[in-house]
Parts: sequence; C-alpha cells; structure tokens
Amino acid sequence: MSTATPARYTNTAIFLHWLIFALIAGGFTLAVYMVDLPLSPRKLTFFSWHKWIGVTVFMLAVVRLAWRLTYPAPALPATMPLWQRRAATVNLIALYVLILVIPPTGWLYSSATGVPTVYLGLVQLPDLLVRDKALAAQLKLVHITLNFALLTLIIIHAAAAFKHHFVDRDDVLTRMLPMLKPSGKQ
Repeated sequence: MSTATPARYTNTAIFLHWLIFALIAGGFTLAVYMVDLPLSPRKLTFFSWHKWIGVTVFMLAVVRLAWRLTYPAPALPATMPLWQRRAATVNLIALYVLILVIPPTGWLYSSATGVPTVYLGLVQLPDLLVRDKALAAQLKLVHITLNFALLTLIIIHAAAAFKHHFVDRDDVLTRMLPMLKPSGKQ
C-alpha cells in the first residue's frame, strides 16, 4: 500500500461500492413491491430474498469499511469549498452507519415477529429477540424509516457526484467511475 493519495479508488473499492449499491437498490425495490402483496408462498419467498440481500449487504459493508480503512480515498479537489468537504464527510459517514445498522434492524424485526432468518436457505441465524408483536411493529417502523433515510442520503450522494461532474467539471465522479476520463481538474 502506497502512502501517496491515489487519483481514484481501487478496483476492489469500486467493485464493492457498486455491488453494495446494486444490492441495496434491489432489496429496497423488492421491499416496496412485496410489502402490499397478499400472504402467499411467493411473498414469503420475496421476504427470504430480501433478508438474504440484507445479510449480504451487511457482510459486504464490513469488508468495504475494512478496505476503506486500509486504502485511503482519493483526495477531494483542492478547489472544493470547506463546507462541501464537511458535507461529503458527514454524508459518507451517515451512509456507512445506515448500511451497517439497517440489516440488524431487519434481523431484529424478523426475530420479534417470530419468523427466522435463514441465510440463503442454508444457515439459520439465531433469533435476537423473543417473539413480541408490539416490539415487532416498532422495529418495522424503525427499519422502514432508516431505509428511507438511506434512500435520501443516496440521492444526495449521487446528486453531489453529478453536480461535480457536470457543473464543477472536476474528477470527483471519475474516481468511482473509471470508464470516465479524468479532466485533470483537481
């Protein structure tokens, strides 16, 4: 590992970033679709898939965070105002926190409903709580609220990246999208 600040993220960091994003987008879309379906084997299958996605996101996020702590992020453009640097840092920390906290809230919710989480249909995760209908309702609300907070932060994150690329014309977005050519403007 070099001590110099890289011009872009490592291929591993880029892969993990986009894989986690794709899984979150898929899990969120699946949740929105399945929530109002009538109880059926199909709905139960979708819930299982949703749980598998959540557990996978959590594991990948731990790997991504460990990678991020080992390999530094590329420097932000020197021309970026301090308030934008701070906002980017706060947003990134909040994204990591939510990505790491949301899956366990789903697991807690599932435990409180009395429905086990069986990862990939193979490994039954232990119930973290005893069955409690009132607590399950509260945990469901927490899980949903945190997911919509995550959605909001993702939208802000993406909007900021597009703003940097199309308005500021700097290399913030090219650091995570290597198929884009850097402008050299830092």
